[in-house]
Amino acid sequence: MARMMRMADDAPTRSERERDVAGRPKNARPRDSLGRPLPRGAENAMVEEELPADPERLLDIGIEHFNARRFFQAHETWETAWHPSPADERDFWQGLTQVAVGLTHYQRGNPKGSVTLLQRGARKIAKYGETYRRVPVAAVAAAARKAAAAIERAGSSTPIEFPTIERTPVR
Repeated sequence: MARMMRMADDAPTRSERERDVAGRPKNARPRDSLGRPLPRGAENAMVEEELPADPERLLDIGIEHFNARRFFQAHETWETAWHPSPADERDFWQGLTQVAVGLTHYQRGNPKGSVTLLQRGARKIAKYGETYRRVPVAAVAAAARKAAAAIERAGSSTPIEFPTIERTPVR
């Protein structure tokens, strides 16, 4: 016989909780520098930042995090752009997000998750040709595949070359 738990009448439900613009609970647990949840009351190593709605600015902020090897923060930033994006751009945002999460998994010592997400993200962004939104997506996809292959061969114990992203200049 299954038991069913009931919430107290005064407890907030998921839809009633106060949330930020990305839909995350505002009273979420603190996190370490790699985005792992910490016990309640611990010092939060993540700096909360108000993110703009402008996709170009979100792209730049995410790239700043990515190039500083703050892959969890890059993923959080790009995820903010991904969810409201038009259908023809969703794979771009989701692919960048997955590459960042793949590198987060590597930093956390999870080679299987890292390889899976790096490969999946590379496939998604490769659909956008050589460059999209001034991001060299073909080069980012190639770097993600190279990192995935190195991790697949040697696991998380092997040092990998972290890719960086340089946007092409505005013409």
